Amino acid sequence: MENLLHIGPLGPLDLAALGLLVGSWLWIGWVTERSAPHRPSVGKLMEGYRREWMRQLVTRQPRIFDSAMVDGLRQSTTFFASTALIAIGGGLALIGNPEQLTDLAEEFALSSGPRLLWESRILTAVLFGANAFLKFVWSHRLFSYAAIAMAAVPNDPEDPLAYPRAEQAARLNINAAKSFNRGLRAVYFALASLAWLLGPWALIAAALFTTAMLWRREFASTARKALLENPPV
Repeated sequence: MENLLHIGPLGPLDLAALGLLVGSWLWIGWVTERSAPHRPSVGKLMEGYRREWMRQLVTRQPRIFDSAMVDGLRQSTTFFASTALIAIGGGLALIGNPEQLTDLAEEFALSSGPRLLWESRILTAVLFGANAFLKFVWSHRLFSYAAIAMAAVPNDPEDPLAYPRAEQAARLNINAAKSFNRGLRAVYFALASLAWLLGPWALIAAALFTTAMLWRREFASTARKALLENPPV
């Protein structure tokens, strides 16, 4: 029975902490993206603003401001994708040489364990980083699609295709933002997973703290209050 509570070097407490980390990541993503209409998250509120942006695009002349906005969003995704890729490389390098972390843990009397346990802890952060990288890359691609769709919006507001195409551009923009936000959440939990190097109790504390922080920013932040003052119809 005792062996059933272990998976390789991971004991029951490690497995519980890892399950809490992954469960918290999935839960906060689900709550944020599927928030109730009477209590929308910041992400949901921003969807309305993005649609309003595309509606204003139809009558805005010239559209240089909109082009600059999309360029800025794409640069953000590029920056975070590059950062995630560097972090992945660093994590893989540590997996190949975890003795340094083991020696450091023993020196400071921190949580210790076999080499495979350290590799598992580092690999968790790498996997979150890989998820973030893929989300950022897809977000960058979607913002490119949105830019093309925006360019296809007719300049004449009376054109019957003007507002339908603006709505298409808005949907692409919204999906790009969702992917970007998913990448950011993965980065947050990648950082939280590094607490596992200090032991399972540290991972549990980091997972709960990260989840609470993300919930507050989405549902109880000053930014949300500002967005609620004059929301788009």
